[in-house]
Amino acid sequence: MKKGPRLLGSLLMLFITLLDHFTLGASEIFIKGGTVVNADRQFRADVLIRDKTIAEVGQGIKASRYAQLIDATGKLVMPGGIDPHTHLAMPFMGQVACDDFYTGHAAALAGGTTFHIDFALPVDGDLLKGYEAWRKKAENAAMDYAFHMAVTSWDDKISEQMGTLAERHGINSFKFFMAYKNALMVTDEQLVAGMSRCREIGALVQVHAENGDAVAEGQKRVFNAGITGPEGHGLSRPAGLEGEATARAARLAEFVNTPLYVVHVMSNDAAEEITRSRSRGARIIGETVAAAIALDESKLWDKNFTVAAQYVMSPPIRSKAHSAAIRAALAGGQLQLLGTDHAVFNSTQKLAGKDDFRNIPNGVNGIEERLHVAWNELVNTGLIAPTDFVRITSTAAAQIFNIYPKKGVIQPGSDADIILFDPGQDHVISAATHHSAMDTNVYEGMQMRGKVTTTISRGNVVWHEGKLTAERGSGQYVPLPTGGPLFAGLDARDKVIRSVYGGAPVDRKGVALEKEEEEAKDEL
Repeated sequence: MKKGPRLLGSLLMLFITLLDHFTLGASEIFIKGGTVVNADRQFRADVLIRDKTIAEVGQGIKASRYAQLIDATGKLVMPGGIDPHTHLAMPFMGQVACDDFYTGHAAALAGGTTFHIDFALPVDGDLLKGYEAWRKKAENAAMDYAFHMAVTSWDDKISEQMGTLAERHGINSFKFFMAYKNALMVTDEQLVAGMSRCREIGALVQVHAENGDAVAEGQKRVFNAGITGPEGHGLSRPAGLEGEATARAARLAEFVNTPLYVVHVMSNDAAEEITRSRSRGARIIGETVAAAIALDESKLWDKNFTVAAQYVMSPPIRSKAHSAAIRAALAGGQLQLLGTDHAVFNSTQKLAGKDDFRNIPNGVNGIEERLHVAWNELVNTGLIAPTDFVRITSTAAAQIFNIYPKKGVIQPGSDADIILFDPGQDHVISAATHHSAMDTNVYEGMQMRGKVTTTISRGNVVWHEGKLTAERGSGQYVPLPTGGPLFAGLDARDKVIRSVYGGAPVDRKGVALEKEEEEAKDEL
């Protein structure tokens, strides 16, 4: 008789233990002993993750005894990287980028990036078809992602579809190309119309800023001079053309009174124009990319075509002086964030332009290397602090694209997208060890100090001590809301502009009538 109650008691305790394991411990990760770094401060704290969300940050946290424990002693615990500029599985210049949404995400996660915004292109001139095509491409995604949408033509249908994408599908930014004449380029008239529509729907205007007409002329001149190799790419689109287009886009955005985001700033010329615009009070964002701060144009002159062609992107990688200026602008806040423009074409695809640089598919890698390159070039050299590193690689993008504090910060309630970073670990970048489908790497052989050792995406450990466990198809599309801080107060600014000299329109009816009466009296 005594065995029955004891057996029931033991079974009850086993049930409670299993319940504790499956309802608490199995969904908890406890990061202990690290230094948390956010954009505003860094501090010693533990982090508890529960059900894909950050539950607690601080000292003395009590985790379930079954929680997965990660020892962060000696490591920095930072928000997962956000790459605002990628092109996965993109058809371009007769090729398709060789990283799809799985291989691109595998590379990203191994490099500490947990969220990115990819550029969708119209299909047959239709934005909605483009959106659906990119959602299809992303079915094998392994991490969270969102979309920008490119606008490459203009009519009433495009305008209407922009509203639909913003309202129903979570696209809050639209990109306009000022280059790639006879392909993607829009006219100034179309750009102004697009800017005005973006202002109406609370979406951010993005521009690829190069003078497309002048670039086309430059390409013709360089090629006709007998320069057919990759070096011709850089020679045909000098920094001045990037600066001119940036200044023009900034002035047009100021005219429309709408925020502007300049993608992949590659030259001091463009950076200076952004600084001038911001000094006038304009709401303009400057994004640069990893290649701009770590590389220089000399590789375009390599005698090996395969090596030289790797470095062809637009705007081009520029001189060491430009690279230094871009680093300084990023450190000083004249440029606000760091992306990659990850658009990879393997060596056989780049061969399409072996006899004519104008046919080399434009694009370089960076989605896996960005955080390491940024730390090495900016933090290790003393240009920025770890808090600034978090700002330019994660927080700023979350704020600009209106998903902060869901992402871009380590605090209770935010998504559990977290990396552990060892600032003292050395490693070498190589195509032999990267996770991209690309067979080359523009950072080949570069020595890095500082490495992502653990990546947690949506509450799951997907990269740890050199092992990648990203699951194909597990990624989720994240809709981006329109509006946000960049748009706050714009209506008031419109009123201020109209109120000058007593306001507009001016009522002149009474004045005109008095003048006519006086003239009539004079005639009498």
